[in-house]
Amino acid sequence: MPIKERLKKILDLFLCFLKIGAFTFGGGYAMVSLVQRDMVEKKKWLTEREMVDVIAIAESTPGVIALNTATYVGAKIAGFWGSLFASIGAMLPSVIVILAIYPVIQLFGENQYVKWAFLGIRACVSALILNATYKISKMNEKTVVSFVVTGVALVLALLSTFEVIKLDMVFIILGAALFGIIWGIIGRQRKKKKGTAAGEAQSAVEHGAPDEESANVKEADKPNGENELNIADNSDYTADRVNAESAAKESDVKDDDAPVSEPSEDNKEDDGNAIS
Repeated sequence: MPIKERLKKILDLFLCFLKIGAFTFGGGYAMVSLVQRDMVEKKKWLTEREMVDVIAIAESTPGVIALNTATYVGAKIAGFWGSLFASIGAMLPSVIVILAIYPVIQLFGENQYVKWAFLGIRACVSALILNATYKISKMNEKTVVSFVVTGVALVLALLSTFEVIKLDMVFIILGAALFGIIWGIIGRQRKKKKGTAAGEAQSAVEHGAPDEESANVKEADKPNGENELNIADNSDYTADRVNAESAAKESDVKDDDAPVSEPSEDNKEDDGNAIS
């Protein structure tokens, strides 16, 4: 990649995550929706599948999910310098705001207007997180396994949230990863078995052993050949029969055309005696 183009991408990454960091309230999960909109829909830097992988890696690695997301996306798009400036862009707004409000935080902390403002912000954050959840669910593969893992993880997370059980989210993620690995190994073994069976069938065909399909074709072709022979024999038989009938008709015609001889005198007398 040319240096000019690389510098432009690094600057775009910095400005993009600076904007996301400045207008994201509620942590990394609220940030996901904005990252998906800018990186996938607008700039086309990531595919939906890659975006899901980014979220999975950012969540499963130590650290803040917002910073992990910026670091991973920056590294994927522009290497080391991309990850560095994307991370700086994501952190800079928070650092500036904290440094700015720290001296007066005690003055405005109990202000009623500030409390009302944060009440609205928290409600907005919940909506942003739900929106991010919906978009991530659309990116996932629609398989039975994905639905099962999602359902089990949701139940465990809710039980942990309401303190029914004490289970860290990291263990839920690691369990889902382990289940995915096991399911992938099972799927690969199935594909190998199918490939082996297909190879054996192909080898049998190449060495002259008829498979079921070819045998069916031969059986289907055999009566057709016999029918053709029967049709030929029937045609010869029909022709001979027609010729014989024609010859018989000609013979009858000749017999009908032959002159009838008059009876002799002796025959007449014999006929008369017989009558008397």
